[in-house]
Amino acid sequence: MSNILIIKHGSLGDIAQASGAIQDISENHKNDQIFLLTTKPYFDLFQKNPFIHELILDKRLPRYNLIYLYFLMRDLKKHNFSKIFDLQNSSRTNFYKNILFPKADKNVWSSSITTLPLNRNKEEFDKSSVLERFDYQLKESGLNTSNTLKPEFSWASSDISEIKNFYKLEKYILIFPFCSSHLKIKKWPYYNELIQKIFNKYGDEYKIVTAPGPSEINDAKNINAIAILDNGRALDISQLTSLIKASSFVVANDTGPAHISAHTGTKGFALFGKHTTAYKVSIERDNFKAIEVNDLNNLSAEKVFERLTNFI
Repeated sequence: MSNILIIKHGSLGDIAQASGAIQDISENHKNDQIFLLTTKPYFDLFQKNPFIHELILDKRLPRYNLIYLYFLMRDLKKHNFSKIFDLQNSSRTNFYKNILFPKADKNVWSSSITTLPLNRNKEEFDKSSVLERFDYQLKESGLNTSNTLKPEFSWASSDISEIKNFYKLEKYILIFPFCSSHLKIKKWPYYNELIQKIFNKYGDEYKIVTAPGPSEINDAKNINAIAILDNGRALDISQLTSLIKASSFVVANDTGPAHISAHTGTKGFALFGKHTTAYKVSIERDNFKAIEVNDLNNLSAEKVFERLTNFI
């Protein structure tokens, strides 16, 4: 039995996308011990993943923190990993490679760099979709991939029956009108207009709810939807996943909850401006689609509502 290391630091959407690749790595190494190097926000979440045996915490302190770096590298080396699958593919994880296995090829350290096609540079390769890049990386590393292109994130869910009973949730439409403060370009501004149109057509058939993150609870007061919380606190990722799975429909900006929706089989769509494309982030699935426009400010509530009524 060998020890195999997977590296995946985040973010939330990336974690959902990587679920299929993690499953394929595990299923190709059934007789081995699978370790995962991740960060604090996702450490507890990954304890639920049935394809991971042990977790290692990376605090991601600055690289010039030589004491931290020394102890992290020492911890990694003691496991004598026979193969590393870098699913983060960042400059930081490439830095780790140069310390741990400076001369390793794809047979020891699998990354987008070590498996890069001979006739393509990394900038060109990165134009492919996220899931296509994962799939290529794992196949070039000798793995059979039956799940990478169709990740399943339902493993992350937990029991939220008490929360659903408290809010009397049965049929509900879930909206995610928020985004990171430094990514305002992702934010569609007409959620309240959409909510009113849904209410005018469906009345009490659906509750309209949202699930704000810790920094979004105050902002949620400006949205005409029920803010779902757990005793006044934001839902954790597992609770959020369960809330999404049980919803009738999801409308979201291009954020982590949209990717959870896509990879739990939930019906809905995400709204995209010019910041990226639905293809590149691999978000469209059988039940989850995208509305793409050049400027989200010009996407009317009427158009989004029309798509919703045709899809719900």
